[in-house]
Parts: sequence; structure tokens; C-alpha cells
Amino acid sequence: MENLPPVKLLKTPIHAWHLKNGAKLADFGGWEMPIEYGGYQDINGDKGGVLAEHLAVRNKVGLFDVSHLGKIEVHGDLALDFLNSQFTNDLSKLSDGQAQYNLLCNEQGGVIDDLIVYRRSHDNFLLIPNAANCTEVFDILNKNAKQIKISNAHTKYAVFALQGASSVQVLQLLGVKTNLEYMSFSTFTLPEHPALGEITLCRTGYTREFGYEFLPKWESAQEFWEILNTAVFQSGGRVCGLGARDTLRTEMGYSLHGHELSPSITPLQASSGWAVALSKGDFLGSKALVAEKRDGSTRTLRGLKLLDRGIPRSGMTVQSQDGTPCGEITSGTFSPTLKHGIALALVDPSLKIGSNVTIDIRGKQSQAEVVRPPFVSSKVH
Repeated sequence: MENLPPVKLLKTPIHAWHLKNGAKLADFGGWEMPIEYGGYQDINGDKGGVLAEHLAVRNKVGLFDVSHLGKIEVHGDLALDFLNSQFTNDLSKLSDGQAQYNLLCNEQGGVIDDLIVYRRSHDNFLLIPNAANCTEVFDILNKNAKQIKISNAHTKYAVFALQGASSVQVLQLLGVKTNLEYMSFSTFTLPEHPALGEITLCRTGYTREFGYEFLPKWESAQEFWEILNTAVFQSGGRVCGLGARDTLRTEMGYSLHGHELSPSITPLQASSGWAVALSKGDFLGSKALVAEKRDGSTRTLRGLKLLDRGIPRSGMTVQSQDGTPCGEITSGTFSPTLKHGIALALVDPSLKIGSNVTIDIRGKQSQAEVVRPPFVSSKVH
């Protein structure tokens, strides 16, 4: 068999910084991304790693490079109506400067991608899809668009996520004043750094902690990251990799595409029905979702709290107390906050909250309680 050349992974604009600061890098959606920073030290001299980075976000503040996320710009007088005919949520409820969680579905109601839609104006929108699905989302929108301009802006902006209670202190150190509500956005400039230009500031995140996401221009991202990192360091926080981002989102019960959401998993099955506006009219996948709502889903997303020392992983089988298979783990991890294993699983809808199940963990039967996520208290309202 002929040896194939290695796949060339894409890099964010601060890739060199990650290398310099001891990041452990891995393929994430076709991008070489930091998973953790084992050699990075915080203000107390403590080293990093997923556990330290996770707890930094829960207790103080963490900074993530998530520039691998896609960026698609949509322009045109009919942009609002067009996007509303593609996505599941009701974009007519948005005002300028507001953002909304959305899903793009196939004809069977399965999820092609989940993404955030930012409304700049009635004819100007910014979409932030997942890195691995950006091309497919772009192609679908571009194919369906009429009198609408769809632009792939993947390397036009970087995306940096600042998450944790001390996020406000970081903004104060930057000299940025804002009273943004959750899922809203604005722009700012740093007068002492004119080369950065205008930066978009969003009150969003993937950890359910108080925080923001920044969209600086790709070419000035390195300078802005170093400014941000200094302020985070001074606030007692640290840089964080995607390993901590995954444990943080799992604790909150947030879905990840390719796990809780996929082309074969519908939003109704994944407990994302709150982002599906079936009453707004037709959109991609709406007929299948209306039928599923009427007939009931064959599986549903539940949380599993481990009652022993087992650590569940994706793909493991969930069994009822009599040993009958009743579901499958979609995401599983050790919770750094709770100090025990947790999981998200697609299970039979008849499985009640509070009931006990077993998980086959490499041949050992581990006990778990069925719970309703989130696993830890939410801090964002």
C-alpha cells in the first residue's frame, strides 16, 4: 500500500506562541490546536495541564485560542429571511448587536452543524460554525442563496475566549468598559494600540461562566493575544487549551458536534429543542422535526453521575439494572469540579431521572445515577 503524505494541519495566527509556551498540540477539526499547557506557569508559579486550566476558569479566569472556529459573513437585503429559512431558531427575534444559538439540519432533521449567528444589521450577519463543518455550512448556504452574498471569512478574524469571574477585571486592565448582556456584542478599540483597529466583543462562551469572546483581525491577533495574556496573568488566571474547554462544557451539559449532535442525531434528541422554532415556518429539516415532535423521539440526552471511581468515555454502552442495553455515552470525563466521573448519553426516553444504570467500562460494570444536566451550578443568567 502506498504511503500517503501526512495531512497538513491548519494553524491559528498565534501558533508560534503556543509552541513557545509549552502547549501540547493535536489535530482538532483539521487545525493544530493547543490541548493543554503543561509547561506554562501562572502568577503563583503553578504549572498548567487540563485540571489546573479547568479550575482556573471555574475559580478565576482562563484564556482560550479558538481561532479554528469558522467565520462566514452574509450580506444582502434578504439576508434575514434567507438565514431564517436555513436555520432552526427564529432570527426575527434578534435586534442589531444580538447573537443567537442555531442549528443547520439535513432533511432527516439531523444536525449538520450548530453555530452562533451574530446580527450586525438586517442585511449583515456573521456566523461562527465549528471548524470541521465550516466548509459544508458555507457550501450549503452558498448553494441555496439567491441575491445574497456569502463570504468565507475563516482567516479574516481570530477568536479568543475569556471565561471566568475575573473576566471583568481583565477588561478593566485593558481599559474596556462594557455592560453587555448575555448573547450580545459590540466593538471597541484600544487607543494605545491603534494597529489593532476595531475588535468585536461578544458576551458569549462555552463554559457557562461569566465571560467574553473577542474577534480581532487575523493579522493583528498576535499583538492582541499578548496584551490579553498579560492582563489574564495579572488577574491570577492562565491560558487554557481545548482539553479544559471540553471538561468545562461537559460539566454544563453542552452539546459538542460529533458527540451529542451529528447528521444522525436531531436537536430534539439532544435536548436542544429550545433552539428549534417549529412555529416560524419551513426551514431545512423542519418537516422531519415536526414529525418527530408529534410522534416522540426514540432517544433523549441525559446526564450520568458516576457513583464509583469509573471514568466513562464516548461510545461506552449504558445498561439498565437488569443488564439490558438502553443507551450509549456520547461524552464522558472526570469532572475536576466534582471529583468524580460524569457523562452525557443518548438513552431510552423511558429512563427516569434519579434511576440507576450501569456502564461497561472496559469490562467492568460501573454504577451511575441518571441526572438532568448541568452537573454544576450555572453562573450565567
